[in-house]
Amino acid sequence: MINKEKIHVYLMPGMAASPKIFENIKLPEDQFEIHLLEWVLPLENELLSDYASRMCKYINHDKVVLLGVSFGGVLVQEMCQFINVKKLIIVSSVKTKQELPKRMLIAKATKAYKLIPTQLAGNIDVFAKYAFGSNVTKRLELYKKYLSVNNPKYLDWAIENMVCWNQETYNPDIVHIHGDNDPVFPIKNISNCITIKGGTHIMIINKYKWFNENLPKIILDH
Repeated sequence: MINKEKIHVYLMPGMAASPKIFENIKLPEDQFEIHLLEWVLPLENELLSDYASRMCKYINHDKVVLLGVSFGGVLVQEMCQFINVKKLIIVSSVKTKQELPKRMLIAKATKAYKLIPTQLAGNIDVFAKYAFGSNVTKRLELYKKYLSVNNPKYLDWAIENMVCWNQETYNPDIVHIHGDNDPVFPIKNISNCITIKGGTHIMIINKYKWFNENLPKIILDH
């Protein structure tokens, strides 16, 4: 067991969020090495699959664990088309378009997502309400800390690619961790997941103890 190779775990934050959302995620250092991914600006009209392919150049190891939160969970599923992973984990996310909430499906059908004024990204209060649900005023300082990308081009692109994601089927080996109190992706639309009681859309931040306790065995469970 001497010099056993570490498992490399790459973490992808949610829409517009910075890798700081993972600041309390700690895994045993003798077994795992954590790498933080962050959003890069999309190219003009870049397809999500092309963006995912481009993001793979930040993966510097083979057979890694890829974990993505929310829209980051959608992205890591797309990245798996280009690289071999040891384990694919999504948190507070969706596996197919069937798991999207009705309001997003309506927004897609009516193209209403194009009306979301992403210029308001500069107005973090409004954007936080859109991204995380309405009950955020008291948590605003928290979001100011964790939201890092306020580029309107990125936000237009991200919202469109989230709402219009067209995936019909999912990788049967995916591990989906979801909170039963997620206002963005309600649990009633979600199938085949590990459910965290009381978990909201930001449980990677406020339920980090659960992740620290359970991720090692989830990763090692073949």
